[in-house]
Amino acid sequence: MATVTHTEVADAHHDPRRWWALGALVASLLALGFDTTILNVALPTIAGDLGASTGQQQWMADAYILVFASLMLPAGLLGDRFGRRRVLIVGLGLFLAGSLVGTLVDDVTPVIVARALMGIGGALVMPLAMAVLPSLFGPGERTRAVGIVSAAGALGMPLGPIIGGWLLDHFWWGSIFLVNVPMAAIGIFACVFLLPETKDPSSPRVDVASTALTAAGLGVLIYAIIEAPGDGWAAPRILACFAGAAVLLALLVLRERRAVRPMLDLALLGHRGFLLNTLATTLGLFILSGLLFVLPGYLQAVLGHDAFATGVRMLPLMAGLLVASRGAAPLVAKVGARSVISAGLVVMAFAAFLGSRTTVDSGYGFTVLWLSITGLGFGFALIPAMDAALGSLPSDRAGSGSGLMLTVRQVGSAIGVALLGSLLASGYDGELDTSGLPHAAAQTASDSVVGAHVVAARLGDQALAASADRAYMHGMSLVLLVCGVASLITSLLAAALLPSAKHAATAPPAAPDLAASPENARQ
Repeated sequence: MATVTHTEVADAHHDPRRWWALGALVASLLALGFDTTILNVALPTIAGDLGASTGQQQWMADAYILVFASLMLPAGLLGDRFGRRRVLIVGLGLFLAGSLVGTLVDDVTPVIVARALMGIGGALVMPLAMAVLPSLFGPGERTRAVGIVSAAGALGMPLGPIIGGWLLDHFWWGSIFLVNVPMAAIGIFACVFLLPETKDPSSPRVDVASTALTAAGLGVLIYAIIEAPGDGWAAPRILACFAGAAVLLALLVLRERRAVRPMLDLALLGHRGFLLNTLATTLGLFILSGLLFVLPGYLQAVLGHDAFATGVRMLPLMAGLLVASRGAAPLVAKVGARSVISAGLVVMAFAAFLGSRTTVDSGYGFTVLWLSITGLGFGFALIPAMDAALGSLPSDRAGSGSGLMLTVRQVGSAIGVALLGSLLASGYDGELDTSGLPHAAAQTASDSVVGAHVVAARLGDQALAASADRAYMHGMSLVLLVCGVASLITSLLAAALLPSAKHAATAPPAAPDLAASPENARQ
């Protein structure tokens, strides 16, 4: 709708169908949540079955995230212009198609392609699922709605590895994608019958050149980060990639700054509350993505659990997040979002530092402790920050504005997998003892801890297996230390720079009211 009136907004905020519509969004995001953690748990199995190196595993994880981040802004604009429900349905259809492709392939490269197709679908789903919240719920209900949507993603995350783990233990690895098919189908059905159509035909057209610059710049950047451990960070090819990424992204910013109606609305980043809350959620996703990448290797390769048991043992992380999703809103009401976000980041930092003390002999009990604390801190940091960022977006730019926020988040997530995965690979390779092994065996062992265990089992070399476990724990400890430092620094910045509770209470009304006048709707 190009023009939004006070009456229309008020009616939408009291329409009982809004909770049924929220159910459609929950079904959609469950499918995305399933996919995120199913793949992470399956990576060790895929590495063993397909001989995938750590770098290839990173690409399987990042192919989805990278395409997701690159296309989220134009996806938001497509929803604004042609209808958010319509584009949501198309996105879920593409996600379903990518999942079907993933069940049929039998090599690393086709898996990466299938993940990229799923990323296109996810890019259409995520920003628009979030974009409709301000039009459905007023400021008093929006925090609760954001919490429910976040919990939907959180629910998919623990159920994904459990269901996927069971499938991996009983069927071939491609079956992990099958679970997405019924969930995506349910999401399509729910969107068709329950979600009202909203759009803004006056929104800017999709800029193909800016989209290409975004995809190319992020792609080259992620490629450089993933390949740097093997080539060396100072290798000419890696330095050239970093320089190329900088040029492409700089051209993107220049083009968008000169556009009359930019796809990348940099003016939104000038709003301190939107910028800082978006950065807080980005840091949270950076840490969580890196953690979800390194954790399954520890649980499966080092502790020796199968895929199903690994999924079950990741539940404490999600349990902490679910607790926080219920407790965030009342806590924000009492002490303000700034205090809750800062405290959540401190809790995440503590959990990361605690987790960095994990050794081969620590046992799972110690892991339960820091995983639970991590989920709790992540939830208390993420949910209020997302709500505050969404509340600052004008309703007529809801799709493109939330697309910008989620693009920044997903870039942080992709860089988290790439950077922290590369740190893990460097730490692992630097500590692994492959002396006395044939060259081919040494190379396989150096590629991943799963490969090292395969070589050790074939050669009957228990010393190699023990060395691989110690090397992996060394790399994982480095990852967690970096996460802890990053979280602590972000907490201090949030405490110093985010608007206070008093300031937030006297701030202009949130998204729906900002768009109440025809003048705002036409901008």
